[in-house]
Amino acid sequence: MELRDDDLVLRPWTEDDVPALVVACNDPEIRHWIPVIPSPHTEEDALAFVRGEVRPDLDHALAITLDDVVVGAIGMGVNSMSYRGRIGYWVAAPARGRGVCTRALRLLSRWALDELELQRLDLITDPDNLASQRVAEKAGFRREGVLRAHLRHPDGRIRDSVMFSLLPGELVD
Repeated sequence: MELRDDDLVLRPWTEDDVPALVVACNDPEIRHWIPVIPSPHTEEDALAFVRGEVRPDLDHALAITLDDVVVGAIGMGVNSMSYRGRIGYWVAAPARGRGVCTRALRLLSRWALDELELQRLDLITDPDNLASQRVAEKAGFRREGVLRAHLRHPDGRIRDSVMFSLLPGELVD
């Protein structure tokens, strides 16, 4: 699967993307918000991710590329009854603040709602990750509430998460 929006492309990961993945996943900002990413993130970790060996609940793992350069990641897991998707994303430092993530989220969401005919998309963020929350809201996701004691970080902390959802007809272009 490949999704396009002019110069922005969402496509499957390849082994050629490993160096960019290693650099991005060692960014303290990404590791701070996404505690499941190994730290330090090694080439072996990136290869395992690209090969699908460490993402059992992620049905669609896509590189976000801008002018053929990897600038982020977006992925979606689909529930066992195939009516609900769960989306997550990150953007590498050089591409932040340029609307890349919002464009990627709109592309994947449109495909999920139109082609897969999903009835609900879920998205969670850390309560303090205001940039990620703004991305969700710009695409039409609605804040539903706080999931208390929802996510365990590698240092043992258990943090709340903020739940957002998008239903058919709510996507904002």
